[in-house]
Amino acid sequence: MAAQAQHLHTYLLFPFSVDKEGVMADEPHAWAKHEHWFDGIDEWIARSAALAGSQINNQLGVWKRASLKQFDMNSPAYQNMVFFHSFVRRVFFDTADYCGQPGEQEALLRSYTIPLAAHKENGRRIMLEARDRRGRSATIEVTELNLTIFANGVGILIIGVEATHIGIPDALWINETMRKVYPSSGRQVREGRTPDYMALTMVSGGDRVVILEEKFEHGGLKGYLPPLSKVITGLLYFMNYNNQEFEPILDERMIIYTYMSVDPRTVPANFDQSEDYEILMSRFLYVDKWAEDYRYDAEFTRQEMRKNVYRRWAHQGTLYGFTSYSNVTLVMGQFDCDEHLLSEGFLVHRMFVSRYYLMIVVALFYRATLLDFSERTALVSRALFRRFTNVRIGEEDIRLATRLMADFQFFSNYWYFSELATKDEEIEHFQLQCGAYRLERMKHEVEQEVDKLSHLLERSFQLRNTEAVNRLAMLSMILGGGAVITGFFGMNFGRQFEALFFNPVRTSVFHWAAIVLVTLIVVASLGFAVFLVSAGWRDYRTILMPRSQKERDASLRRTLDYVPVSDDEDTPQT
Repeated sequence: MAAQAQHLHTYLLFPFSVDKEGVMADEPHAWAKHEHWFDGIDEWIARSAALAGSQINNQLGVWKRASLKQFDMNSPAYQNMVFFHSFVRRVFFDTADYCGQPGEQEALLRSYTIPLAAHKENGRRIMLEARDRRGRSATIEVTELNLTIFANGVGILIIGVEATHIGIPDALWINETMRKVYPSSGRQVREGRTPDYMALTMVSGGDRVVILEEKFEHGGLKGYLPPLSKVITGLLYFMNYNNQEFEPILDERMIIYTYMSVDPRTVPANFDQSEDYEILMSRFLYVDKWAEDYRYDAEFTRQEMRKNVYRRWAHQGTLYGFTSYSNVTLVMGQFDCDEHLLSEGFLVHRMFVSRYYLMIVVALFYRATLLDFSERTALVSRALFRRFTNVRIGEEDIRLATRLMADFQFFSNYWYFSELATKDEEIEHFQLQCGAYRLERMKHEVEQEVDKLSHLLERSFQLRNTEAVNRLAMLSMILGGGAVITGFFGMNFGRQFEALFFNPVRTSVFHWAAIVLVTLIVVASLGFAVFLVSAGWRDYRTILMPRSQKERDASLRRTLDYVPVSDDEDTPQT
């Protein structure tokens, strides 16, 4: 009998970044009553649901808020939250209306789901399908559709798929192929290295209804953005991808978070302690298709797996692996784990769908946020490039850099923790995933870039302020000198001097000459003052004419002029 997967459970994670400024400009009604981006997300998604396509509304459903509301000992919320530090519970669990007034919440994130349970109860199943040019294909049931949006504009779309008792080659093909969201070239499609068809369908009895589909027939860059699969853009219906309201943060692949138990009846005895088991783990870990040997050089792969595979429970056949694009749990069958009884649910799978699930989401959020900061730092630097050249740094420039610096400081102080959980195993898992994502190095690099940009702007602005102060000092000396001279002569000289210059008995050449001279000095002084103020108007405008109301920030990302574009069109208008 060919080796089989007793249970395959995979989460496909798609991180994206919302252009907050662009969305708020495109959807002003959702933020009419809100000053901050985060406060209007619920209204934005709810309003978009009313306008979503009939296939989403009538067949699949729309995104619903999925806040935690039950916290008794037997609730999933309680069992998940107790394994994390108290500050993590506050930051990474959507507990709206739990700690505070109605409508308020502790965590700066929003969780949503498209409920699928009602479909299953009515005999309908949501399926994810894929095929390639070599005739290979697979269909797997979609069991979860989740969405998390964080206050900084980073979001993660999560598609959960499950299958039981399928061939291991099929399981590997599902993981490798269904994670693709766009081809990196037309050659990939022709060679069968990426699917030429993907669809989200509804199956009921013998009927099959296509909800969303993508054929990858043609496409091109849209303002530097790749031609994203319609399965993804359809699920994210509340944003217009063609108008650059969001962008994928990673490459053409979604992140794989997968669990697979090998059916022990289909493999030789002690298979979990053999080299073949290591080869199987390498195939899942590096998301490759099935083969009898390592995909890469055997010794190289073994060395990498020593760093990437967690082996605390290897004696039971349980391996955990971490790379920059995958997180794998591989087990041999299902069994009682010490005092954890199988009748209560298999422990390894329970951990996979609970605490480890949250940890991979948090780690991916960190990675996506740091990559987003790298882009924002480059965009702010681009916006300031010409001003750097002319050393004409203004208030808006300082605000851009200060906002970037404040956002990064907030991320470091509020979001970022090197330790999430309370137990050694969870801590070690999280550290291995963070190491695979190179988070510490990325954070250090971004911090240096933001800090250097801030210092440069601060020095440039100080230089400009010094010049403005020097101009005012020169102006004060000129006007003050005239006042001193006038007061000196007016207060200290009288009699013949006064009769000669200020109050002559009869017409005096000296009197008129004094009038002309004083007039010229006054006109010249005032003219020079007007010239200095007008020449440095950008330096004084904010003081003299402060803004009456806060203005919305403009988008730095859009490279296309905003023209409403249908999602069915392949090329946006410019």
